[in-house]
Amino acid sequence: MTNAQLIDDVLANISKVMIGKQDIAELSVTALLAGGHVLLEDVPGVGKTMMVKALAKSISASFKRIQFTPDLLPSDVLGVSIYNPKAMEFEFRPGPIVGNIVLADEINRTSPKTQAALLESMEESSVTVDGETLQIPQPFFVMATQNPIEYEGTYPLPEAQLDRFLFKLKMGYPKRLEEIEVLDRAERSKPIDELKPVITLEELRNLQRSVADINVDRTVKSYIVECAAETRTHPYVYLGVSPRGSLALMKSCQAYALIQGRNYVTPDDVKYLAPFVFSHRIILRPEAKYEGIEKSEIIERILTKVSVPIDRIRLK
Repeated sequence: MTNAQLIDDVLANISKVMIGKQDIAELSVTALLAGGHVLLEDVPGVGKTMMVKALAKSISASFKRIQFTPDLLPSDVLGVSIYNPKAMEFEFRPGPIVGNIVLADEINRTSPKTQAALLESMEESSVTVDGETLQIPQPFFVMATQNPIEYEGTYPLPEAQLDRFLFKLKMGYPKRLEEIEVLDRAERSKPIDELKPVITLEELRNLQRSVADINVDRTVKSYIVECAAETRTHPYVYLGVSPRGSLALMKSCQAYALIQGRNYVTPDDVKYLAPFVFSHRIILRPEAKYEGIEKSEIIERILTKVSVPIDRIRLK
């Protein structure tokens, strides 16, 4: 199968469960191919967990789920060393973070100490316990869900944790006809139980390697850097996008171009993906909050202000 056929099969499989969420599915697959992680934030009951399950079931990979609760400990996530009396030595038993596709459900309901346990694994693809480091098998993809921080019993994720996520996405409520279709499908069976894998682990690895072959013209790179630089000097922004954010935007644009069947990145890819990459990486000044200015408005203004480069993409 071609890359386009494999990607189409995955998206079509997800659409059997998720109604009217084609854009979220596409962005989730983009992050997976780019080697990043996704944070889904929205109110309970809109399908965040179902989206992760549908993506995981579409791939022949190991799937782990971590249900975050206030009493969850770092060892419950990373694993623990247990003494084996027969071998007379300690054996490390990996936690649920060691998997290909990991669902971190309601990540902001646990304490900051346990949240921090994810930092190394998400950035370095490894786990360190008692001085021993274990590499997590590739591909490794964390899709976390969280409820809005205004809800009771939630702990806001620190900036260092948020920066590990490639995208921050919002599901949103379905349209009325879409919700009726959800009821129709679930009337007699659960669509998620009927999903079968449509792509192997090796095919997924090949797709991820193909992302590196997508050409990014120097003018597009300059456009990405200028957009990120504007967030650092904007009067309403206290903390702007770091160079890691610029790199995340470029990698996601390469993966998105692959999904669209192109071997080059366009400025339109940058404009489309920038809000999902930047929104959780900037911190607003108090005056912006007082005036009711949202992060999305500031990012939109920046993208309008920065001039789009002339499309002179060099094809490979």
